[in-house]
Amino acid sequence: MAPIPFQGVSSASSPGVPSQSNMTSNRRLQQTQAQVNEVVDIMRVNVDKVLERDQKLSELDNRADALQLKRKYWWKNCKVYLSTI
Repeated sequence: MAPIPFQGVSSASSPGVPSQSNMTSNRRLQQTQAQVNEVVDIMRVNVDKVLERDQKLSELDNRADALQLKRKYWWKNCKVYLSTI
């Protein structure tokens, strides 16, 4: 089955031909849709960046915890070593 061509709202002058206001309206709609698509793409990139940042922060937090533990036991070893002297 063949697709039905868009005819828009016909004007009084010639049926089947889209009016100037419909063409302008369609152009505005297409521009708005393009802007929406652009914003959606930007937001997808932003969400990806936030997820990457969250992962990096989590890794940094784990490293900080490990360093804190390492420092704690380093001091403990120093105290034990000094107490044996």
